[in-house]
Amino acid sequence: MPEREVERWEDGDDRLGHEMAELVGRLSVEEDMDRETRGRLLGRIARLMAASARRAGAAGVGRGRWLTDTVMEIAPHVPVRDLETLRNHHDGLTGEALAESVVRAAQRATTGVGAAGGALAAIEFAAPPLLLTAPAQIIAETVVVATIEVKMIAELHEIYGVQVPGTGRTRGAIFLQSWAQQRGFDPMQPGTVTAALGVAAKAGLRKRLLRTFGRHFTTLGPFLTGAVAGGALNRAATRRLADNIRNDLRGQHVERGPQPPSIEGQ
Repeated sequence: MPEREVERWEDGDDRLGHEMAELVGRLSVEEDMDRETRGRLLGRIARLMAASARRAGAAGVGRGRWLTDTVMEIAPHVPVRDLETLRNHHDGLTGEALAESVVRAAQRATTGVGAAGGALAAIEFAAPPLLLTAPAQIIAETVVVATIEVKMIAELHEIYGVQVPGTGRTRGAIFLQSWAQQRGFDPMQPGTVTAALGVAAKAGLRKRLLRTFGRHFTTLGPFLTGAVAGGALNRAATRRLADNIRNDLRGQHVERGPQPPSIEGQ
């Protein structure tokens, strides 16, 4: 990406959120994307993240505050398909079969990101001046995987008929809390929405992001071993998360018609 294009995104986090959501959307939906293209998109994200990190400063980045704020900025812009669109995109499947198909698609996406990230890191070992620095690549992979999984969670709520109230930012915060806690949203639980917007929820999200960041250090293995490990670990983690979310949502399942197609603009 030309430097002027990077600088363009330093004008504001909101535009960064839109751009990142667009790139993550491609990585999560285009299942037949080859590794080279995935790596190129991940590299673009890493450059955007690096520009944002420079503005945040060392203190914010080091404590994980910047990483958390970045993911919170992206979440409201993530495109989420409504029930009708999900059925159309998954060959008319419904119910548990549709949920399983959405989960498998998310697994393929996070596996592909892990493999692409590992491949980038393996080349970085051989030629550091030519590619991204390893931390930038790992941060990008962490953000992309988290966002893909948040999108999966939002779509599982659509499938199981569990309505999540609020505006785009409120819904984004609720799905992020769901990701951090690995629990489905319970509309009958008092104070759930308020809790999702609170300081404790943000601290929990930061802890989960830093754990995910640590897991992605496995992509630093040489000669593509990191690509294999990163892809496998991402796939397993996405499955565990999905199983936990689905177990919670099954008890709340309500048949309903199509809902608005995205977190943004509700």
